[in-house]
Amino acid sequence: MSFSNDRYDVLLENIKHRPYPLPSSIWLMTQTWTDLLFMHWPISAQVLRDLIPSSLEVDTFDGDAWIGVVPFGMNNVRFRGTPKFAPFNSNFLELNVRTYVRYKGKSGVYFFSLDASHPIAVEVARASFKLPYYHARMTKKNLADETVAYRSVRVDSRGGEAVFEATYRAIGQAFFAAPGTLENWLTERYCLFSSDSRSDEVFIGEVHHAQWSLQPAEAEVAKNTMVEVIGQGIKLPPTQPLLHYSKELLTVEWTLRKSSGQ
Repeated sequence: MSFSNDRYDVLLENIKHRPYPLPSSIWLMTQTWTDLLFMHWPISAQVLRDLIPSSLEVDTFDGDAWIGVVPFGMNNVRFRGTPKFAPFNSNFLELNVRTYVRYKGKSGVYFFSLDASHPIAVEVARASFKLPYYHARMTKKNLADETVAYRSVRVDSRGGEAVFEATYRAIGQAFFAAPGTLENWLTERYCLFSSDSRSDEVFIGEVHHAQWSLQPAEAEVAKNTMVEVIGQGIKLPPTQPLLHYSKELLTVEWTLRKSSGQ
């Protein structure tokens, strides 16, 4: 896929679906997310409370917090104005474990972990975005029946043992989630929050993309220990996850900033 800043500038004109305006600064980098699976489970907000910085509010929908496990491919990852080979291979895999939070009235994503298959990308993201990235051995295969076979094994001593192995595929027509629905609440979020454990400062990372094109999905999970390593006593509820698939999404990201800069 060829790269052009103009392509992403056109994307920035598509903003009607956003809950708040675009940042006024120039965007920093681009990413294309592919073969993404949202796996979501309802969970008690109290269970998550001690695992999230106290300055962030656990966001809920109809009284429930939600936790997500999200595997996908990362393509065309690059900084603004750089060729695709700089500073690292632009295609790799990522799997994140997340929940949803609010800060000063603004909703966003909070990541418990982000496993990635590219060592340089892991270290750059940890240093630049203050996010809990971990090294992992990962594979993704697209099978003949449009099923995705995905496997991730964490090999980073900083994050404990975590394995995810599953196959998944879309099983229905694509749709855009309507405002006010759970699907919209889970997916249409345009910033992430992270913190510095030494200073307790909150940092905000802004992102923009078109509205998610979602499809109902099915998955067969052989192993998933991504959540249990977050903290003592946390585990997924004994219910089937809510599953959604998205084939491809173009995104742009901004530089991380301190919350005091708002």
